[in-house]
Amino acid sequence: MQETLLKAAHPGTRPRRRNAWIASLLLLAAAAFLVYRGRQAGFDLREFALALRSVHWGWIAAAWLAGLLTYVGRTIRWMVMLRPLAPSARFRDVLSSTVIGFTAVFLFGRPGELVRPWLIARATGASFPSQVAAWVLERIYDTLLILAFFGYALASSIRIHPSAGPEIRWLLARGGWIIGLTALLCLAALVLLQHWAPRFEQRIVDGLGFLQSHHQERASRLVRAALDGLRAARSGTAIAQLLFWSVVEWGIIYFCFHFTFLAFPETATLAPTQVLAYIGFVGIGSIIQIPGLGGGFQVASILITTELFRVPMEVAASLAMLNWIVAFAGAVPFGLVLAVREGLRWGQLSDIEKEALS
Repeated sequence: MQETLLKAAHPGTRPRRRNAWIASLLLLAAAAFLVYRGRQAGFDLREFALALRSVHWGWIAAAWLAGLLTYVGRTIRWMVMLRPLAPSARFRDVLSSTVIGFTAVFLFGRPGELVRPWLIARATGASFPSQVAAWVLERIYDTLLILAFFGYALASSIRIHPSAGPEIRWLLARGGWIIGLTALLCLAALVLLQHWAPRFEQRIVDGLGFLQSHHQERASRLVRAALDGLRAARSGTAIAQLLFWSVVEWGIIYFCFHFTFLAFPETATLAPTQVLAYIGFVGIGSIIQIPGLGGGFQVASILITTELFRVPMEVAASLAMLNWIVAFAGAVPFGLVLAVREGLRWGQLSDIEKEALS
């Protein structure tokens, strides 16, 4: 039963490898473009070091603390989805699993995403399929909200360098409205889907009638277990709580990046819409992630700051590095300590699919 869910969460090996190759090629092309621009601009390592020395480390510390606070926000939101399934679940257990889970993502890349729902299921007694469903639901809320904010930032005619042509300005403005409206429509559709989930569940179960009795029973259990992760969002109160904590979460993320921008004189005057646009671009870029190194995040960060805001390449590289450390690596030391305290083996976490199936 769980194997079927894991296959759904991780599509076939061939498409996954093909997509990985495509993503890697795009990342290499973007990196090559940055190297080319860096050579054209005369990238200077001394200027890069000077940019780091001129950083206001007090703002970086504030950004790091805000980054740590995002894990608390994620935990509170997850508790909303978990309460109907595990009323006795403890906040500290879910918080610990959350920090360890994101540390696994940093160390192992996207395959580590399943670590968090697996740890939460183990700590709270909830079923693993229900927590995978909760993870999917969380990702949907995050994606839709970042698209909404990203669309608003672009539609608000973000301030870009005067050298940008009218075509880019028109594309950003129109594209922003399209992205924002599409995200809001999808969010409304998601709310409706969650509200009418019981009917969809019964229809899916009824549609499995063509299977043999023992297969039908197993498939029905899988459907019900997977939809358990949506049960918390079937009331208006729960939906409002999920929306509220999602907005709070992304508000904290905004301040995490904004504090880092304040640490650099060249980016301290960026408007909120520019920061939101930056978050949108790096959020999309972070889909491509090399374990322990990042990749897409840094490339997207440098591209947006140099091409749209005309920040010097050396400053853009420094900003990308510090933002990545604060946003992605800031909790790794805590995750390692918590994993040791829980008696977890990192080899076990890196092979989470086999562990989940056992």
